[in-house]
Amino acid sequence: MTPIALIALFVVLIGTSVLAAPRRASVDGFFSGRMGGRAPGLWVLVLSQVTTWIFARSLMNAAILGYFYGIAGTLAYAAYYGSFLTGGFIVARLRAQGAGSVQDWLEDHFGAAGTGAYNLVIALRLLSEVFANLLVVGLIAGAVIDGSGTVAILVVAAVGLAYSAWGGLSAALRTDVVQMVVFLAVFGIAFLYLVLSPGFSIGAVLTAPGTAGAWNGWVLLAVAALQVFSYPAHDPVMMDRGFIADDATTRRSFLHAFWLSVICIIGFGFFGIQASLVGAAYEGELIGTWGAMFPMWVFALLMLSLLVSALSTLDSALSSSARLVVEELALAPRTLLGGRTVMLVFMVLGVALTLWGNATLFDAVAVSGTASMFLTPVLIVGLVMGRRVPVWSYLAAFAAAMLGALAYFGRAWPSVAAVLPEGHKYEQLLVICVLVLGVGFAAVLAGARRA
Repeated sequence: MTPIALIALFVVLIGTSVLAAPRRASVDGFFSGRMGGRAPGLWVLVLSQVTTWIFARSLMNAAILGYFYGIAGTLAYAAYYGSFLTGGFIVARLRAQGAGSVQDWLEDHFGAAGTGAYNLVIALRLLSEVFANLLVVGLIAGAVIDGSGTVAILVVAAVGLAYSAWGGLSAALRTDVVQMVVFLAVFGIAFLYLVLSPGFSIGAVLTAPGTAGAWNGWVLLAVAALQVFSYPAHDPVMMDRGFIADDATTRRSFLHAFWLSVICIIGFGFFGIQASLVGAAYEGELIGTWGAMFPMWVFALLMLSLLVSALSTLDSALSSSARLVVEELALAPRTLLGGRTVMLVFMVLGVALTLWGNATLFDAVAVSGTASMFLTPVLIVGLVMGRRVPVWSYLAAFAAAMLGALAYFGRAWPSVAAVLPEGHKYEQLLVICVLVLGVGFAAVLAGARRA
């Protein structure tokens, strides 16, 4: 399969996505995702949840962590998908208390300070989603046709913005189904080739230490365990889908999304692990490595699966951005023009960050995951235990999480390096997470009282 064939397939995918988008756009469908006045069904929700969470950045992270840390690295990344279980639990608790969103609950308990801190974190996360998925598009295009990365980023950004801005959340839900079916088909073929190839051994993959040893993979698994409760609560794409269908459908959608996404993430991680086992040199975020390892048609299917996941995440991130700015922040009118303007701003900022030259994929996950950890003590003590948490405790937990995220992001700065313990960056991240949770729980428990 030649690069021209890959481009042709991606063009067909884009065309199919455009056709799947609703012909008529309504304000209600744009912001709430209702299709013809009805809530989406179970498998629309499941496939939408999965395809927006196994996005291109995640697939690459799973494979890269598998390459360096073996099965431990892939399992560490897969552990983040336990967020479907914790996220479903949080949504059920919020709905039981009459909240229509995380912001509703925070507004009731902490006022403007609560929603302001939370909205800042999720706005940064949405921007990172746009940036990271466009970055993967650029990496793929550059590996397939030298020098085409910037052009591919601009084309995908324009096309993704066009159909996303037409239908908003209802368009994202419809196109997610199409894109997930395509993803499962092309990835499934590539995965079958991998496991049936003569040099593949499931025993070797499941015991592989990776090129850098398994230790830091297990450290990252511990980090994921600390972050997995708060992580879904700061993901607006997941939370938005937790309030658009009835309770039973929503609960089942989170359960099905969990097992399906974990299978996909671990399966993609196998490609990175196999690369380490055959002694392939790490090149170009593994894209160059796969190009040397596999026949062209298998390599093209892997690239197509990454492109599919990137496109599916872009439209969902943009629709959640519009809902955040219009419905939660009320910074733009609740009209089609208002929502589309917000989408345009987020896409332009995402493109600018991508072209700026930062190519670090996992760091965006680690930083946003650390920033979200202020929600763990707040939700456990306030939402689950039903105790009243004062605003000062909430803000203290928020400040600790933001400082922790800043410390990890700036771990190479002399002032930060002097404070952090020596060791691998994941060991430093684990220490930061423990401290953030410790300070957060201390502040929340010190101020909590019976509701």
